[in-house]
Amino acid sequence: MSMTMGTKTWHLALVIVLMIILNLSTISRVDGEQQVPCYFIFGDSLLDNGNNNALQTNVKANYLPYGIDFPTGPTGRFSNGRNIADITAELMGFVEYIPSFATASCREILKGVNYASGGAGIRDETGQNLGTVISFSKQLLNHKTTVSRIVSLLGDEKSTEKNLSKCIYTVGIGNNDYINNYLMPQFYPTSRLHMPDQYAALLIEQYSQQLKTLYSYGARKVALFGIGPIGCTPANIATYDTNGSLCVDFINKAVQEFNTRLKTLVDNLNHNLQDAKFIYVNVYGISSGPLAGLQGPNPCCSVANIANNGGILTCIPFSPPCPVRALEVFYDATHPTEAANLVVAGRSYVSLLPSDTHPIDIRQLARL
Repeated sequence: MSMTMGTKTWHLALVIVLMIILNLSTISRVDGEQQVPCYFIFGDSLLDNGNNNALQTNVKANYLPYGIDFPTGPTGRFSNGRNIADITAELMGFVEYIPSFATASCREILKGVNYASGGAGIRDETGQNLGTVISFSKQLLNHKTTVSRIVSLLGDEKSTEKNLSKCIYTVGIGNNDYINNYLMPQFYPTSRLHMPDQYAALLIEQYSQQLKTLYSYGARKVALFGIGPIGCTPANIATYDTNGSLCVDFINKAVQEFNTRLKTLVDNLNHNLQDAKFIYVNVYGISSGPLAGLQGPNPCCSVANIANNGGILTCIPFSPPCPVRALEVFYDATHPTEAANLVVAGRSYVSLLPSDTHPIDIRQLARL
């Protein structure tokens, strides 16, 4: 990830971002109507829209300066404005944002549900150092409850199965299995027990079983978001010696072990599961060019303890954020701004480069 930029590179980044914004605006007008009947979201704080608000956890974002640029203010989204799921929903033609599982009303679930929880991971123990989080396994149980409710609303399982097969599912999980597990030996033994390649293999093995469970609940069109270059976050740069590099290389190499296996898993799931249409979103690649280095690596808001040593990496409540948030990458010590989310969501919906998504992008997936 490019974190320091010269004037020419900075201008290039700004131009490309503006081009993406204009392109996505055109797509929204052309696509017009809602592309799929419903949209289900699983993941961590990059996608959470309020599921952590009522939990006993340190991972919350339901206070200013979070949501300062969101229409309704602070909601529990870990950004100044929209997150990736919000922007993706807009691009697919949804008029309203997908509700959180914590707040979704009876009939709202027919349009989709967001189950994501800040701090959550593939492994059940991940993030527990921060308090209560809703792991991916628990999110799947919540979705099972939702599917049962949809059966009641639609009248029978066959109608539900047909409807769910047309919906889009996005899963963005795995970040915390490194940030709040593998990279925290004071709380978890995983880094002492496993080399990076072994740990990635273990994660993918468990993730594979979880995704098969999601498939058994009716999911057919599933976009899997890989892990971004988390070695380039303000928290990790402040915590580790970068040895003159712009980022913490050993962390980025570790998550690439996961991403490589995740892309292979997508091919295996598509081959082995009938009618399955899984895709891989290369968040690492999308975030590794000048687009990711709008400005950084400093967080936009004030953070009490920027080092990732078990401290809180979120904004100090009610602290004033930076004034020009549209040109920043990081809002706090680890979460992106709306501007960065716009880039990742845009290039996952319509790939700018062949490497952005595999084998197709979300727009093509929605049309299948």
